[in-house]
Amino acid sequence: MITGMKRRLTEYRFNGLIALLLFGVFAVCVLGVLLTGADAYRRLTERDKDAYNRRTYVQYMATRVRQAAGAGSVSVEDFGGEDALVLLDGKGWATRVYFYDGYIMELYTEDGFPLGPEAGQRVMEAGGLEMSLKDGLLSVTCIDIGGKRSSLLLSLRGRSSDEE
Repeated sequence: MITGMKRRLTEYRFNGLIALLLFGVFAVCVLGVLLTGADAYRRLTERDKDAYNRRTYVQYMATRVRQAAGAGSVSVEDFGGEDALVLLDGKGWATRVYFYDGYIMELYTEDGFPLGPEAGQRVMEAGGLEMSLKDGLLSVTCIDIGGKRSSLLLSLRGRSSDEE
């Protein structure tokens, strides 16, 4: 009888050990799935954020150009060693959009007022901004912090202020 009790006790211990081992394997599997899911979520969030930033850069530039008075009020000029998009409002005021010190900047001043690029307001963080204007075609390339490029090509149409 004592040997039977010892055998049952050994069986209970063995069964308990198997249950504990199965629980440990289950816990490790759950932890692995959670970590994999968290990493996938992080990567998707970063990708979506980068795509949003690139779209925002380009849409910001397109909106600024569309708000200009006409094709003759949009130009690209040197401003502090960088290209700046200059938008004239027809009333003696100019908005300059340019890249400076890691940011796309905007400066709204009286046309011809001598201010440097550091005087502008930060609009958004960026890696660079390239612009050119040839034959009424504005080309803007925004570079995000990671170095990815987004381009915009706008045809400037409408009457210039000289034609009015």
